[in-house]
Amino acid sequence: MLFKNILVVCIGNICRSPMAEYFLKQQHPSLNIQSAGLSAMVGHNADQKAIHCMNQLEIDMSSHIAKQINKELIKWADLILVMSTNQQKHIEQTWPFAKGKVFRLGHWKHENVPDPYQHDQAFFDQTCKNIQSYAQDWQAHL
Repeated sequence: MLFKNILVVCIGNICRSPMAEYFLKQQHPSLNIQSAGLSAMVGHNADQKAIHCMNQLEIDMSSHIAKQINKELIKWADLILVMSTNQQKHIEQTWPFAKGKVFRLGHWKHENVPDPYQHDQAFFDQTCKNIQSYAQDWQAHL
């Protein structure tokens, strides 16, 4: 197994990264998977629209609590999955030792995951579908 500890990152850690975290946990129960935000809404639950998307797939992420990314989490992770090229650059500039283990979730399709925060349920549903698809693309590599 190449990766034991996986960190999924977005901005607020209430929409995209928790959805990806819970998909990956479902697919890979033996791995340690966490999520965090670059400017996290610390202490908040996942966005209700994100929770709704996951409930449709019978995945319960109501227990999710947002947390801030930090050096310890970056060191802990064998693989860091981000939502955009900008987030990847930000992490590599802030923590240069992370270079080589930061990839976009949509890496295999060369895609970013747009932020659904404060958009409608339809936008969340599409984001959720994309995240699910990109998480599955990683399956062969984990």
